[in-house]
Amino acid sequence: MNLLEGKNILVCVSGSIAIYKNLELIRLFVKSGANVKVLMSEGAKRFITPLTFEAISGQKVLHKKSESWSDEYNHIKITKNVDLVVLAPASANTINKFSCGIADTLLTQTLLANKKPLLLAPSMNTNMYIDPSTQKSLKKLKKRGIKIVEPVFKKLACLDEGNGALADVWDIFYFASRICLRDDFWKNKKVLVTGGGTRERIDDVRFIGNFSSGKMAYNLALSLFLRGAKVRLLTSKPKNAPFKVVQFDDTKTLDLMMKKFSKKSDYLFMAAAVSDYKPKVFTKGKLKKKDMGKEWSLDLIQNEDILSKIDKKNLKVIGFKAEFDKQNALINAKNMLENKNLDAVCLNILGGDVNFSSEVSRMSFITKDDIKEIGLKSKLEVAFDIVDFSKKLGKDIKI
Repeated sequence: MNLLEGKNILVCVSGSIAIYKNLELIRLFVKSGANVKVLMSEGAKRFITPLTFEAISGQKVLHKKSESWSDEYNHIKITKNVDLVVLAPASANTINKFSCGIADTLLTQTLLANKKPLLLAPSMNTNMYIDPSTQKSLKKLKKRGIKIVEPVFKKLACLDEGNGALADVWDIFYFASRICLRDDFWKNKKVLVTGGGTRERIDDVRFIGNFSSGKMAYNLALSLFLRGAKVRLLTSKPKNAPFKVVQFDDTKTLDLMMKKFSKKSDYLFMAAAVSDYKPKVFTKGKLKKKDMGKEWSLDLIQNEDILSKIDKKNLKVIGFKAEFDKQNALINAKNMLENKNLDAVCLNILGGDVNFSSEVSRMSFITKDDIKEIGLKSKLEVAFDIVDFSKKLGKDIKI
């Protein structure tokens, strides 16, 4: 999916050993359809030559020797037609100068002249990062509305261990994309997404589960994040994400989490696959094969329907239903919509190219008044369609 098709981004690079990561960041922007230009400080050129950035961006690189007033490659015009300026890596020197309004280099001159959204990703030694001057500068920049992707704790190039390393490239990419793709409707909306399958324990080794991959839920959470929502994902399949992720295991744990977080949410996307049944008795330790015999019967009891009983006051709830039975799928989905008092149901008919672990899906977005069909697409594209359709459900939500 070309997330950033038609977007214009200026990547400003200051002197830091983390500069090599910018090559991957620019590659991600370009692969997503963005038009990327690069501005390099003189310090940055000590680590990587402008030719490298020119090759990966496909654009002329702006630096001290290439600045020109016959075209847009100067500190005044370079930002006029961009959607976003990204400063990464942002060195302590550049951060502190910029916050004080010092414009003694091409890079700081460009930052001061810029009136477009700015995303900043610091990268420096831990002592430089925690220094009061740097912290004061970062605080000042935040107050001005500049978005900052916080550095991470790890072993640095100087072999010191601490905070100050450049954030993960994917996180910088997603925060940049969030600025470019945000939707005012979703701004400050609190959204809870659940995904993955529950594991109902038989003993401390075995469980009853299902094939849910959690991919649809992750892509839903990601698309909501990129639209500007405050997202929390409850999942049995956790992975790194630019939003809050909390892991659950069984239905009981998921139920407790949903009760806690749904009260503070405006939307709930219930994509988790909750087991219909669970073992009647849990056995501590491990059941031994020699004690179980050649045949073994497991008594099951019906699990709680946590979606039906969740408090839906001031909460827009979208349920998900996976079906193999094409003939009765729509009837079953409509029954789910009515019986569980939902605002919408996303019906996914499995088979062919669409299965639990596939990267593509198709959906029917069903409300009491309408059915919108989403054709075969990547799960992220499907997620964006679901998010856009869900806006209509929340027109009466007051923030």
